[in-house]
Amino acid sequence: MAEPSETQERADARTFDRPERAMHATDLVSTPATDLVTRDPVTVSPQTPIAEAARLMRAERISCLPVVVAGAVVGILTVRDLTNRVLAEGRSSDAPVAEVMTADPVTLPSTALVADLLRLMLDRGISHVPIADDGRLVGLVTSTDLTRVQALSTDLLTYDIGATESVAEMVDVTRALPDLLVRLVGSRYPHAEVTRRVTDVADAVTRRLLALAEAELGPPPAPYVWAACGSQGRREQTGVTDQDNGLILDDTARPEHDVYFARLATIVSDGLAACGYEYCSGEMMATNAQWRQPLRVWREYFDRWIEHPDPKAQMLASVMFDLRPIAGDTSLFTGLQHDTLRRASANQIFVAHMISNSMLHAPPLTFLRGIATPRSGDHRNTVDLKLNGVIPIVDLGRLYALRGRLTPVNTRDRLLAAGESGVISQSGGRDLVEAYDVIATIRLEHQARRIEAGESATNFLNPKDLSDFEREHLREAFLVVRTMQSAIGQGTGMLR
Repeated sequence: MAEPSETQERADARTFDRPERAMHATDLVSTPATDLVTRDPVTVSPQTPIAEAARLMRAERISCLPVVVAGAVVGILTVRDLTNRVLAEGRSSDAPVAEVMTADPVTLPSTALVADLLRLMLDRGISHVPIADDGRLVGLVTSTDLTRVQALSTDLLTYDIGATESVAEMVDVTRALPDLLVRLVGSRYPHAEVTRRVTDVADAVTRRLLALAEAELGPPPAPYVWAACGSQGRREQTGVTDQDNGLILDDTARPEHDVYFARLATIVSDGLAACGYEYCSGEMMATNAQWRQPLRVWREYFDRWIEHPDPKAQMLASVMFDLRPIAGDTSLFTGLQHDTLRRASANQIFVAHMISNSMLHAPPLTFLRGIATPRSGDHRNTVDLKLNGVIPIVDLGRLYALRGRLTPVNTRDRLLAAGESGVISQSGGRDLVEAYDVIATIRLEHQARRIEAGESATNFLNPKDLSDFEREHLREAFLVVRTMQSAIGQGTGMLR
């Protein structure tokens, strides 16, 4: 393999000048170069006139052309070559490409990893690498391709989100989110790590939208904290999500201040929707005046739900017990959470109602303990991995946290804390965590497969799409959840 010529297109320094642009080693190790390859790239022969090659590059909007003979890569022609070797030297545009191309360019095999590409580009100062096996061209990777993959790091996405100056720019950045989920799942990250990273992006979008809103509206007239609930609150967002949020205002806020906070909420909520976070169908958002209130009103809400736990109160309490502060004065939230947990856990009637609420969603099992699927309707022959998969465990985790006055909001953290604190037995907690891991992982892998296939992510899975091994583990996970629900219903599922 020959050393690259100085004119084998030098990498644009801006591509690599930011420390954050370096990918994490864990991402690099598991990412094959073929994931980035432009297959069947536009090519030319050594005899192609320079002018024809230049017109081809302009028409295809590409910065380089592999030069091939009988499928073998013998050179590469770049925009820089046209500048330095043709225009700067006054060479005739009728001359063949062979006179100005970089001959025998450095290549990598299709077995290379993204780490190899990055190292080669940085060490050699090049930005176009042909991928070739036994000399035959497989495809081409450019620094633009690499930058695109690098952008699939949550650190980079959040960095870029923080640098945006408009919602339109934010939309451009967050378009990478589905690919991020696919890459994280493909890299075999634990499901809790995947959903945490995906949620980190939503948090960054929210914070940036709040900053842009304040820049437009001026300083807030009173302190506030923006809090998320639902999957964002629990840091469990996947490829299918909407927005659930609220504004907790300082008690110094006056009624006339709501004009400001209503506008702020609208800017943020509309921005989230533009970035793919759908509006909540139940209007549990800060744009709804009910969820944009001073702290004293929020305390009244929780007091009323605890003292009068009707079905609506149970539903609202279930959602709002998952609140997590995103931006603002977090002290407004901390005291509310501790006081609410203390009062709710001490009210046995409320706890009993929450136990009943945790039974509303059951794992899909037949009488004979097989996996049950509907035989008709839009989702026939499928399992809803959200409503009948993770939600029953989310409900149990919330119940354990309430009973034990545990502050974690993430479901897995709640289950672990419940086992460690004695709210449930260690064996029961361990079984439930493992069941949750199985169901949540299968859900994410299903969504990733759909995204890779160019389809929208959903929570509906046909069990026949799983291997026998996966299907049996899913069935066993559902059995664990049913067992824990039965124990709760019989009063034996918690030790306190």
